[in-house]
Amino acid sequence: MTQRKNLFQSAGSDIPAAVVVFLVALPLCLGIALGSGAPLFSGIIAGIVGGLVIGALSGSSLSVSGPAAGLTAVVAVAIGKMPAFEAFLLSVVIAGIIQIILGFIRAGIIGDYVPNAVIRGMLAAIGIILILKQLPHLTGFDKNFSGDEAFIQIDRRNTFSELIYSLNYLSPAALIIGLVSLILIWVWDTKFFKSRKIFKFIPGPLVVVIVGILLNSFLSTLGGAFVLESNHMVTLPVTAGLSSAGELLRFPQWQHLANAQVWITGVTIALVASLETLLSIEAVDKLDPYNRRTPTNRELKAQGVGNMVSGLLGGLPITSVIVRSSANVNAGGKTRLSTMFHGTLLLLSVLFIPGLLNLIPLSALAAILIATGYKLAKPALFREFHKKGMDQLVPFVVTIVAILLTDLLIGILVGMGVSLFFLIRSNFHSAVMIVHDDNKYLVRFRKDVSFLNKPIVKERLEKVPEGSFVLIDITRADFIDKDVIDTINEFMHHAHLKNIKVQVKKSSFKALHQLVAGEEDVNERAA
Repeated sequence: MTQRKNLFQSAGSDIPAAVVVFLVALPLCLGIALGSGAPLFSGIIAGIVGGLVIGALSGSSLSVSGPAAGLTAVVAVAIGKMPAFEAFLLSVVIAGIIQIILGFIRAGIIGDYVPNAVIRGMLAAIGIILILKQLPHLTGFDKNFSGDEAFIQIDRRNTFSELIYSLNYLSPAALIIGLVSLILIWVWDTKFFKSRKIFKFIPGPLVVVIVGILLNSFLSTLGGAFVLESNHMVTLPVTAGLSSAGELLRFPQWQHLANAQVWITGVTIALVASLETLLSIEAVDKLDPYNRRTPTNRELKAQGVGNMVSGLLGGLPITSVIVRSSANVNAGGKTRLSTMFHGTLLLLSVLFIPGLLNLIPLSALAAILIATGYKLAKPALFREFHKKGMDQLVPFVVTIVAILLTDLLIGILVGMGVSLFFLIRSNFHSAVMIVHDDNKYLVRFRKDVSFLNKPIVKERLEKVPEGSFVLIDITRADFIDKDVIDTINEFMHHAHLKNIKVQVKKSSFKALHQLVAGEEDVNERAA
């Protein structure tokens, strides 16, 4: 009851945010369907289900779900191997069932193991990708689909070479609309507009779209190069109401259940979609100004139900999507109402105003996405991690670079590998402390002493000069690897040959009593 009351109380913020998310989601749903080799309407269905079904079931206040760019390659390959698109829809249903099972076995904990520097790096990388990928659309080069995040694109060029190549296809009309849209977004975000009530509930992206349509209409009267071709506009499938929209629906063909490829694809989609969702949820929670936490296992179940419904209605696979979610946060969304209302807008637009939406220039929408990308990758974020030190900055930057040059999942794995290196390095240096004063040496073990510390322990002990006194303090260690214990024992057995006296300050920890018996403990004064 309280949650429902909160939904309505925040409607003043959520509804304008939903409009922004709708404008961002519309070209992405269509573009991802196009890039996947699927019917365009399947992307819209996935967006509607992601908003209405997952929005209603999810425990996340700000996450927005829909067709994901990260699954484009998987979907495109799978559709190519299937006897029909309807067979692929079975894989989507199977993926949903598997996700529900993953939710019940509490697999959602996986996302908690991703370091904060990697999550923030992922957000910044998505922001940079948005800017780089949308710049060609801003200037009128729309050969690659909106939402493409891959480094190597369909046209075989990469993210950077595409920027140069697109200069050969500048559209004056698209460029003018794009630049005006960027300026308008910047102006709308200034204090002058934000502080006035009359503008507070009017989303800047909505104004951009309206101005874009009007500006395109004016430029078209000039003729020649100022006329935008249809491929530079939104291309929403035109329907004539419910009956016409129903004809565009595709349904699974159950006779393909015996096809092994259907099951292999279903498992693949379930695993990739679940991992992307968990990573996205972690990232969105970092953006939440109220620091709310999403129940990850509930999210997996909600995603599973959403994918089942999407597959049954002819839609693409669904995940929680960072771009739409961050647009929701930046637009002031507060509760699940914004997610659900954006799904409602997608549904109503398909049924009643597809022709009107097809008047929207892609360059205006590109400006909205570029602004979203900038907010994800602000220079202040890089300064923040620089202040935190190299152990935070390096994984952050490496994650960004890896995602830019590969894809989201590979980049995350690379970032986690670098973070793990710094963790091991930190433990390596802090686990063993060796100090000396003249011929007195203190070897103190702290925390966990692993086999990785064996070389430095062995080297330093062997360098102790003749006639020295060595105190080995193991009272502060939680764990000492047996290899290190053996190294200490070996040193103690031959130390007398160099007239070195060794004493061990032992812990009550049972495993550490494997050290040489008979050595007397020393007290704190001796230490």
